[in-house]
Amino acid sequence: MSVALNHRISGQGDPLILLHGLFGSLENLGGIARRLEDGWQIHALDERNHGSSPHTEDMDYPAMAEDVIAYLDAQGIEKASLLGHSMGGKVAMQVALKHPERVRSLIVADISPVTYKAHHDAILEGMQQVDLRGVKSRSEADARLARFVEVAGVRQFLLKNLERIPAQEQADDEVAFRWRLNLSVIDACYDKLAAAPEGQGPFEGPVLFIKGANSAYIQEKHRDTIRTLFPGAELKIIEGTGHWLHAEKPDAFAMLCRRFLEQA
Repeated sequence: MSVALNHRISGQGDPLILLHGLFGSLENLGGIARRLEDGWQIHALDERNHGSSPHTEDMDYPAMAEDVIAYLDAQGIEKASLLGHSMGGKVAMQVALKHPERVRSLIVADISPVTYKAHHDAILEGMQQVDLRGVKSRSEADARLARFVEVAGVRQFLLKNLERIPAQEQADDEVAFRWRLNLSVIDACYDKLAAAPEGQGPFEGPVLFIKGANSAYIQEKHRDTIRTLFPGAELKIIEGTGHWLHAEKPDAFAMLCRRFLEQA
């Protein structure tokens, strides 16, 4: 069953739906939203079990795609362009494959429509094991998370999911924090999130894949699968970027999106 997704709308023009990656939120693509909102009405979504969207006991691409369709219906949007990064790219591909009549064009950032090997085990274990009791600040939480996640940049990304527990939900007035993410369900459903999007295919509309040159998420061996499911797809590569290409070179990323959307 679909859930009502938390969202942020900005700009004017044809609708463009933004879908973030695993452990993210609608804020992750905020820089891209600001760069494109002069030409499109941007709908940035928190996907289920992320950000301020509802927590659910199930999480797979068919369900997450239905959340997007339910959002389009609620907003009265008949057809929209979709832009998804990583996990959000798989959600966007699932929508296009299952509901092609609702998708004007598709932008997929640094992910392929394939199944990947598990590689977030340490992060999931660390976030679930880190003890947030007595934490009074993000710096304290960072120090504790560092025992499990060594890379500072990854910790800073993850810590965006740390939220202060409202006073009315506490038994005392002490500062207390929790994760916004539904970590237990993400962990339990991880194999489903590593899987390829499902769908009869192909999606015949315009599709742009954008790859970070230093990232291995889109590989030559994925080309045939991409062409089978998205015969009209084109690939652009942003040099000097990895998986977080939209944050590393936002101007270059937004320029590619703008050119594609204007022609789609």
